[in-house]
Amino acid sequence: MKLFFRKYGEAGPPMVIVHGLYGSGDNWVSIARELASDFEVFVVDQRNHGRSPHSDEHDYPSMRDDLKEFMDENGIEKAVLLGHSMGGKTVMFFAEAWPRRVQSMITVDIAPKPYRDLALQSNFAANHAKMIDAMLEVDLSKMETREEIDRALRPSIGSGRIRGFLMKNVDRDQDENFQWRINLQALRNHLDDIFDGLDTDRIIRNGGITGFPALFIAGAKSDYIQAEDHELIKSVFPAAEIVTIPGAGHWLHAEKPELLVKNIRYFLDR
Repeated sequence: MKLFFRKYGEAGPPMVIVHGLYGSGDNWVSIARELASDFEVFVVDQRNHGRSPHSDEHDYPSMRDDLKEFMDENGIEKAVLLGHSMGGKTVMFFAEAWPRRVQSMITVDIAPKPYRDLALQSNFAANHAKMIDAMLEVDLSKMETREEIDRALRPSIGSGRIRGFLMKNVDRDQDENFQWRINLQALRNHLDDIFDGLDTDRIIRNGGITGFPALFIAGAKSDYIQAEDHELIKSVFPAAEIVTIPGAGHWLHAEKPELLVKNIRYFLDR
């Protein structure tokens, strides 16, 4: 699949930034510009998101292969891979398949484990399903303003911040009618795949994924990377370092961008 991307910077080694669920490369433009002085930064839209093509398939092997195709088409033999949440899983799956094409790997607030258990314990899965269902139920053909869309989502999605984030996926088609840029039905159908993780038992038996330095960045206020995950992370990625950013939840790039960039630079400068 030919992914849409933006590029920032001309000097330095290539870096590819991969966004998370419901996101797009747009969410990472400010971070990319900060890093563009030292890297040739590519910010991609994953399948079924942003301006990339839609597909009925949405799982990590597919997204991993999309990333390889993107690198092949753009002549990127080896890169620093930076992924957030679902994008972090994408780069982990890539690193397992093609470790020699990874210069360094940075994942933001995601561990290599599956998240199905967390989903069951915290209604995480139910919340995602509820949000997607709420978006699917909005008849955009009857909406004339973004405020009307926001009001339609409000009964099901009470957080104005979350609604604002989701509504970044609303744009207009060639007839000036509102549309969702994300493929909601495919995401709904593949939530279980999105919660999937690496085959950690097999990877650990084989000595882990090695050959490059790795950094896992966690948000202190997020439950995506917990203290008990640290041993697993270091067993799967023996060269991994783990840092926690204080005061940050899951969306570190929006909540603590300066601290995020500082940690990325410190890791890569070493």
